Order: sequence, then C-alpha cells, then structure tokens
Amino acid sequence: MSRTTHLDREVGQAFSALSAAAKKGLGDPGLAELVVIRASQINHCAFCLDMHLAIARKHGVSEKQLDLLAAWEEAGGLYDERERAALALTEVVTVLTEGFVPDAVYDNAAKYFDDTRLAHLIALIVAINNWNRVMVGRRIPPGGYTP
Repeated sequence: MSRTTHLDREVGQAFSALSAAAKKGLGDPGLAELVVIRASQINHCAFCLDMHLAIARKHGVSEKQLDLLAAWEEAGGLYDERERAALALTEVVTVLTEGFVPDAVYDNAAKYFDDTRLAHLIALIVAINNWNRVMVGRRIPPGGYTP
C-alpha cells in the first residue's frame, strides 16, 4: 500500500467525524488548535503539525503562542488559565505515563470547562492522538495538507 493512502475511507470518515464533533463541542477553534498542535508536538507528527499550524493561523492564534507552545508552562502569561488547563490535560492524556490522569490536572480542567465541554476536550485529545499515530506510523510526510 502506498504511503499516500492514509486510511481506509470508512476509518478516515470515522476519525474525521470524531475530530469535527469534538471541536464543535469544545466551541473554541483557537484553543482546539493549540490542543491538537501540542499533542502533535509530543507525538512528533510532522504532517499534523504542518496542517494544524496553518489552521491555527487561520483562526487567529498568535504567532507568539504558536512559537512557544512546546514551552507553554514557562511562557508566563502568554496562555490564560483556561488554555493552560487544557494544555496540561492534553499532555497527560497524550502520554499517560502513570496509566491515569492525575486528579489535580483533571480537577483544574473541570474548573474551566463544564462537563460537556470537558468531554469534548478529552475527545479532541483522543482524536488527534489517533491521527498522530496513523500518520507517524505510516510515515506520512508534511506538506500534503491544503486548506
């Protein structure tokens, strides 16, 4: 199978539907892009980084936020508390090194997101991790995305 064939059509549609529903339910396109970019950084997914950086710019995410996202914890007030809570949750759900999400991280996110938006945030993190694993696993190079 060619590396340009990313996914079976049915699987791709399911992944896309999950991603779209999660983003819609989160209700903040800029934050959604910060989340998917951060997960993609952790997972070293060049294809998804290339794609979502372009989308983030389209949604008005600042270049400074994009430039410093890998070091968001050290970036002072560049990210607000809601963004910081979402990014912390993104990191622990993406990595799961302890086998669970620490209560402090979950509880902090729950302060900024109601139950529905928190569920959508977690679904978005799961969705981008799915995409990252497919693209990295298939070694899909950046540059194939056109807005």
